Amino acid sequence: MDFDFTWLLWGLPIAFALGWGASRFDLRQWRIESRQAPKAYFRGLNHLLNEQQDQAIDAFIEAVQGDPDTAELHFALGNLFRRRGDYDRAVRVHEHLLSRADIGRKDRDRAQHALALDFLKAGLLDRAESALQKLQGSDFEAEALLALLGIYERSRDWPQAQQIAQRLESAEQGSFATRLAHYLCEEAELAQRAGDSAKAMQLLNDAVQRAPQLARGWMALSVLKAQGGDAQGAFDALLKLNQHAPQNLPLAARALAELARQTGRQAEAITLLQASHERAPAIDITEALASLSSDTEAQRARYLSHLEREPSLVITTQWLAGETLSNPVAQISVNRALEQASAPLQRYRCAACGFEARQHFWQCPGCQTWDSYPARRVEEL
Repeated sequence: MDFDFTWLLWGLPIAFALGWGASRFDLRQWRIESRQAPKAYFRGLNHLLNEQQDQAIDAFIEAVQGDPDTAELHFALGNLFRRRGDYDRAVRVHEHLLSRADIGRKDRDRAQHALALDFLKAGLLDRAESALQKLQGSDFEAEALLALLGIYERSRDWPQAQQIAQRLESAEQGSFATRLAHYLCEEAELAQRAGDSAKAMQLLNDAVQRAPQLARGWMALSVLKAQGGDAQGAFDALLKLNQHAPQNLPLAARALAELARQTGRQAEAITLLQASHERAPAIDITEALASLSSDTEAQRARYLSHLEREPSLVITTQWLAGETLSNPVAQISVNRALEQASAPLQRYRCAACGFEARQHFWQCPGCQTWDSYPARRVEEL
């Protein structure tokens, strides 16, 4: 049967018309979607500026659906999930970015860093550590090392923390001498608890050589020597503390006074404490001087000397404790009220987060900051 070429002549224009119509439809649909995606993006940005995170997330999800290949939208969405505390969804977003083969090296490293932050915020330290270690050699290496340092400090893995701190110092990311000395002191405490005093002594000697300005090393060294029966060496360690870190002498004032009595060096201790009091009156310095005074009247004179330089409810309470009121029953009530009122003033306060504690901490339990507790009480700040 002969083929009719007439159908071919009719078919070509029809096929062209159908193709042209389809392209116009796809182009119109693409224009609609492309207009909707920026609108959703800017709507999400507006919600962010107004601190409306939930509405911003909904808008960015809409934008991502309209343009699933845009990495920036994924990063914005993942960061929003993390800020809201929705760590599972943040992890899925960043893991999806890492699974894509079409993103560049920089975006891949950025996604890896964001994923590590997700794990870190969620408290999954082992997974965060693994994710951070993959950032070696990237633009995020310094940030990753700092995050790893925080992980090892929280897990109290002091040898690993030392290695990371040394790497950061070698990379000229600042001086970590004081923090490294803290790690040595932490290791010395562990060695001392295990009964290895020789190792503890070696670690503390390394700590004071690395950072002589750190009062903790000298105080720990003094305690260790005193426990070993070397009261003279313990006293000398506190003298070196005053030489290298005089602003922290109030922390060691009581121990200094006790060692002075044991070694018969009260005059030397009084001279040192008096000089510190002249520079800046401190509650602990005054109490140490009072404890070295010969009688009650001399102690009360120390308290009055402090009050002449600086008003203090804590010192006033101690001075009034030696007064005899005409009404003994009233005196008991007054003394109890003063002690209760002055107790909160004797705490230490973190300068970074405001966390207060009865004892002095070298690392804040609240914000994990090192050396954020001043050597003075709340009343003196």
